[in-house]
Amino acid sequence: MSGAEFLTNENKGLVEPHGPESLAITSERSAAGNLELCWALDRWPDWRQQAHDIKAYTVANLDMLLEQFEANLKAKGITVLWAKDAEEANRYILNIAREHSVKTVVKAKSMVSEETDLNHFLAGHGIEAIETDLGEYIVQLAGQRPTHIVTPALHLSAAEIGRLFADKLGVPYTDVHEELTMIARRKLREKFINADMGLSGVNFGVAETGTLCLVENEGNIGLATSAPKVHVAMMGIEKLVPRLADLPLFLNMLPRMGTGQKLTSYVHFFHGPVEGRKMYLILLDNGRSKILAQKHHRKTLHCIRCGLCLNNCPVYRHVGGWAYGWVYPGPIGSVLTPQLVGLKKAGKLPFACSLCGACSEICPVKIDLAHQLIRLRQKVVAAEGTTFQSVLDKLTWFGFAVAMKGNFRFRATMLFVKTGIKAAPFLPIHPLQLGQWTRGRALPQPPKEGSFRDWWKKKMKNET
Repeated sequence: MSGAEFLTNENKGLVEPHGPESLAITSERSAAGNLELCWALDRWPDWRQQAHDIKAYTVANLDMLLEQFEANLKAKGITVLWAKDAEEANRYILNIAREHSVKTVVKAKSMVSEETDLNHFLAGHGIEAIETDLGEYIVQLAGQRPTHIVTPALHLSAAEIGRLFADKLGVPYTDVHEELTMIARRKLREKFINADMGLSGVNFGVAETGTLCLVENEGNIGLATSAPKVHVAMMGIEKLVPRLADLPLFLNMLPRMGTGQKLTSYVHFFHGPVEGRKMYLILLDNGRSKILAQKHHRKTLHCIRCGLCLNNCPVYRHVGGWAYGWVYPGPIGSVLTPQLVGLKKAGKLPFACSLCGACSEICPVKIDLAHQLIRLRQKVVAAEGTTFQSVLDKLTWFGFAVAMKGNFRFRATMLFVKTGIKAAPFLPIHPLQLGQWTRGRALPQPPKEGSFRDWWKKKMKNET
């Protein structure tokens, strides 16, 4: 698994490292704006149900639709390659690059290429891969991984980007957004002109027509796929819709949920290579077939990568994207990553959740993310068997259940808790330092006016 592993010595808990303050503020603001735009439409609930039904049909008939998709693509002159995993996908791209004497690749935004760690793979074979999405370009310069599915540099301020550009690009410092954009534009324009190959992801593939649909706001996809003589597209096998008539629904939903727009600035449709150019599509499995085979988890494949579940997640807002240890952060990452890379590597992720259900409530394709997390937790516990930690967990929850059943036991427990909080500062080891979740947090102080029950009784007595 690429990236920092989840809950290791380098990432000891969900507070270390934590997301910057700006990430929480920006995520919350984005979520509020996106939802306001969506719920202003009376037909939004109907759209969600229609999108869910389309994706459910797609997943249920994926084998048939993929065959139809491949046949239509080949008829248009697109070379289709099937990759069972990241290694095979990268090897295909390396072979294509060598066939066409490629030294430089310009990349449009592609989460699938993040899965395969393509940039590092190509660099190891002497091929330079330059990200051309502004956010991806920024984090690539910084030597970082994206912290968000849609807005990769969400964690960086304009001042930090200005210092980065000054250091890496040798330009005068500025923190003005427009000036930073123009600096990146000038630098990337040279790369587009001289690149030997362009690489992109795919937002939607249309099985009925063999069409690739990509959406963007910057124009970099248009340049990355048209300026070089070779275009390679990478696509997860689940990113299909059955018919061209299904696309308008998703093209209306994705920008509303992802960037708070009614429509993106550019929508590209690829029907095949133009004369004198080559076009390839790599269809990546990389664990998706395993998800498809699981009745209760195949809904995970409905995801359209809008990122709204991240913005609404209180855990993501606090810890940021890197704490999740791989490509996909937030609720969808906690569900998708363990299934793609295995419970042994990412079995902790389903527990990085408060089960508040906010992600399930707003998902545009109605993935039951909270229930997915619970089922994965059950699988993790079953796979671990009986361990000291599992026995301790059972005893803890048994004790909690006993303490909460009955007025006397509840009051006695609360008295014990209050006494423990007062005594904690005088203990040789602070109890909060013993747990991954609690490290770095402060104990809540009991209210001076007594318990909620005491307050409620006093309130009711005064009102009567």
